Amino acid sequence: MFQTDGYETHPSVLAPSRFEALATHFEAKLAALPEGQRPEHMDVPHLTDPALFEWLLDPDVLDLVESLIGQDIALFSSHFICKPAGDGKPVPWHQDAHFWRDSISPAGDAITVWLAIDPSTVENGCLRVIPGSHLAAAEHTGTADSFFNQETAVDESRAVDVELERGACSVHSAMLVHGSPPNRSTTRRCGYTMRYMPTTVRFLAPGTHRIYLARGRDRAGNDYTPVP
Repeated sequence: MFQTDGYETHPSVLAPSRFEALATHFEAKLAALPEGQRPEHMDVPHLTDPALFEWLLDPDVLDLVESLIGQDIALFSSHFICKPAGDGKPVPWHQDAHFWRDSISPAGDAITVWLAIDPSTVENGCLRVIPGSHLAAAEHTGTADSFFNQETAVDESRAVDVELERGACSVHSAMLVHGSPPNRSTTRRCGYTMRYMPTTVRFLAPGTHRIYLARGRDRAGNDYTPVP
């Protein structure tokens, strides 16, 4: 499914006790957010919270990643995307690779593991994908007030809702066109995106970002930050 559609889903990826520990850790981070800071934008939290490497480098997570991109794996990024009940922001249709092309090359080789901290449903703004759209680059144009400042046009009749139970995950290609609607429901929707790439991908932005060798060995001459 991943090769043909650009994404796949799994009923779980972390052992239950390890998932519950991550969920507890997230709740503490959410409670500590400065007043006025939106919870959708808890980006690259691992750069300031080394405890997150316990889950980002979990062997079960890396086994799943290895099954898709091979045994030489770099950790590229992570992001808690938490849509609060009632006014959670939408994410416009986009390809991740479009936004990462100045940081990694080829950006389309990266993948995202989207781990459901909360149940992710149609009602609370779950991920939506365009199956097969990972096979070609999409044009992006500017957009007004939104999660991103660019988006791509899609035929929404082709869209598939990716509903996930708590603790389940989806995995999608950086080339897959995806997005999500606003959360107007009475329940929160949070996911932890864990982003990886094969070490054949070149890292173009040292000094402004950090990557980590998660498994195997480097194959592109990259400089990796030691895991804390």
